[in-house]
Amino acid sequence: MKQEQRRRQTTALLSDTVKKLVTAKGCGAITMKDIMEESGLSKGAIFHYVKSKDELFVQVLRERLEETNRQFREEVLQGGKSFAEPMQKISDSIAAYARTEEVTNKILLYLLGKEEQPLIAEALKEYDERTRALSAEWIRIGQRYGLISKKVDADRTADMFVLLTMGLRVRASIAGTSGSFDASHLSEWIARTLQPHDHAAKESRT
Repeated sequence: MKQEQRRRQTTALLSDTVKKLVTAKGCGAITMKDIMEESGLSKGAIFHYVKSKDELFVQVLRERLEETNRQFREEVLQGGKSFAEPMQKISDSIAAYARTEEVTNKILLYLLGKEEQPLIAEALKEYDERTRALSAEWIRIGQRYGLISKKVDADRTADMFVLLTMGLRVRASIAGTSGSFDASHLSEWIARTLQPHDHAAKESRT
């Protein structure tokens, strides 16, 4: 087996293992021994790819974000050049973030509680920057293909989307909380922001 293929398989196994354990036990209760037993990997095999369980948590966060990015780009670049399909991928992602049981929300809150550690602080900073950069890139791609109004300020709008989504994720992680503004309302608001009425009407006529 080639080294790169082995790396992909092992990191995928570790991510799946972490997600399963977080769902069952929560982040704080997980030990490296748990990860070893659940994955069937030795400590040395795990440490060949990561230095700690916290690094595995960061890996899961990044993978979730990159998967959403992949799905969105595929819809735009390979689809029928309609706004609805790529927007649906974003809506699906937002709906997942609004679920109490969403693993990446649990991981994010756990890591935020450890932000005094330099490595965690840097990882969170990079995650925030990557999230905002991808959101802005999605908007620019949509504008390039005529799916999103060119009047939209990509960077500022992306920053606003990330802030609102982060708030939704935090609230979803607090047991017993609810509000009148949920994931579907956020998705509708994003769609209206990206496609003002005059732009949407113009697209429907083409």
